[in-house]
Amino acid sequence: MSFLTFSGITKRFPGVLALDDVSFSVERGSCHALMGENGAGKSTLGKIIAGVYIADGGELTLAGQAIRPTDPLHARRLGIAMVHQELAFCPNLSIAENLCLGDMPSKAGWVDRAAMHARARAMLAEIGAEFDVAQPIGQLSTGQEQIVQIAAAVGTGAQVIVFDEPTSSLSIAESEHLFKLLADLKARGITVIYVSHRMEEIFRLCDAITVLRDGRHVATEKIPGTDQDRVIHQMIGREVLSHQPAHLSRPLGEEMLRVEGLTSPGKFRDVGFTLRAGEVLGFAGLVGAGRSEVAQAVFGLDPAATGRVFVRGQELPLGDVQAALAAGLGLLPEDRKRLGLVLSMNCRENTSLAALGKLVSFGFIRRGEERALAQKYADRLRVKTPSMESGIAGLSGGNQQKIALAKWVARDCGVLIVDEPTRGVDVGAKAEIHKLLDELACAGLALLVISSELPEVMNLSRSILVMRAGHVAGVLPRAEATQPALMRLMAGVDAG
Repeated sequence: MSFLTFSGITKRFPGVLALDDVSFSVERGSCHALMGENGAGKSTLGKIIAGVYIADGGELTLAGQAIRPTDPLHARRLGIAMVHQELAFCPNLSIAENLCLGDMPSKAGWVDRAAMHARARAMLAEIGAEFDVAQPIGQLSTGQEQIVQIAAAVGTGAQVIVFDEPTSSLSIAESEHLFKLLADLKARGITVIYVSHRMEEIFRLCDAITVLRDGRHVATEKIPGTDQDRVIHQMIGREVLSHQPAHLSRPLGEEMLRVEGLTSPGKFRDVGFTLRAGEVLGFAGLVGAGRSEVAQAVFGLDPAATGRVFVRGQELPLGDVQAALAAGLGLLPEDRKRLGLVLSMNCRENTSLAALGKLVSFGFIRRGEERALAQKYADRLRVKTPSMESGIAGLSGGNQQKIALAKWVARDCGVLIVDEPTRGVDVGAKAEIHKLLDELACAGLALLVISSELPEVMNLSRSILVMRAGHVAGVLPRAEATQPALMRLMAGVDAG
C-alpha cells in the first residue's frame, strides 16, 4: 500500500532542470532505493522530501495527506528526517549541542546542559553508538560524524528517513551496524528512502528500486524483478564495460617517490614504500588504519611526522606543503567539500586553482587560457554543469569530485595521491575516473590510490600496500591480491 507518493515533482535551478515530472510511490515500512548517475536528481528529490528544497511543481502525499515541507524543521514535524551525504554539523560545537541544535532543553531561560547531554546519549544509544557527548564534533572522523548524523535522524522519531549515501564514509563494521539498524527501522514500520551507488547494498537491503536519469523517472521495480545489469542500463542508457588497465602492460619508469621510516605519534609508525613512474600503488585498510594520515604526512600536512621522503631522489623536508608542491606532489583529499574544493568559487576557478602559477603574467591571470584549461578537463571528465562559471556548490557530489580531481590533473603533477577517488560516485562516473587514472599512469605519472573499496584498488593497482593499526601489514603484488588475502591482512587474521 502506498505511503509516500510523488506526483509530477519538478525542480529547476538556474540553467538546470533537476527534476522533470517525477512520479512514483513508496510503501510503508519498506526500504526503497533511489539510483541514478550523478546529477540524475536523486539527492535533489531527497532534499525536497526533507524540506531542504521546495518543489517548483507537483505534489507530495504522506499517508494520504498532501504535504509541502518548507524547511527541515517543518519536515521533522511532519515525521521526515534526512541523513545527508555531505555532513552538515557545526564543528566547533559538541556532539550534544549538534544533536539538540534547534531544540535545546532549557531551564529558567538557560540551556539545561545536563538534560542536553542526557538526550544526546539517549539518541546515540538508540542506534547502539557510544561517544563522549561533550567532545567537539570536529574531532571525530568522517565515519564517526556519519554515525552521529544517523542518530540525529533516528532520534527525531521520524516515520520517513532519507539516507543519502550513508555508507560512503563508514568502515565495514560500521556499515554492518547500519544494516542491522535499517532492519530494525523497517521492523518498527519506519519507511526508508535509500540513495546509494553501491549495488550490493541496494540488492541486500532494499525492497524496491526507483531509477532516475537526467531528472526523469525511468523505472520503479521490485528488487526480485530486476538485476544489476538491468539497473545499470536503466541508469545510464549504455553498457559499462570493465577493462584491464592499460598501464599494467607498460614498463615502469624512474623512482618518483620513496618513503622511509615515516612515523607520526598516535597515528602510524615506520611506514615505507617506493613508487615509480607509470605505477599505481593501492593503499588498503580498515577505517582508522592510518592510510589517509600517511598520505597527508607525505604531502607535508603533518608537522609531527618524522622519517624521510624522497621525490626523484631529492629529500623533501617534512611538514612543508609548499616544498611538496614544488617537488610535483598533488593530493586529492577524501573530504572534497572541506579540503578539496572552495565552495564559494565557481567551477572554472576550482579547476584552475592548483595551476594558477602557469596562467599568470605580471600578477594577472590570463583568463582566456584559464577558461580553455578548465573546459578541457571538464570535457575530459564529462562534468555535468550548466557552464564553468556556475557555482560548484550547486553541483552533484560526483561532479564536484570530478572537478576536485581535474584541479590536480591540470597542474601536471609528477606524483598524485588520490584518497577515495570515487566516494559517492555512480557507476558511469566511476568508470570515467578509473579510465582517467589509467591514462595518467600510462602518461608516466606515479599514482598512490587510497580506497575503502577493495574491488577498486584490486582493479587499478599494480601492487597493494595494506595498513593495519598504523603500520604496514604487508604488500601484495596484483597476482596475489585477492579479496580474502587482503581482508586477512586488514583484519590481522593468519592465513592458516
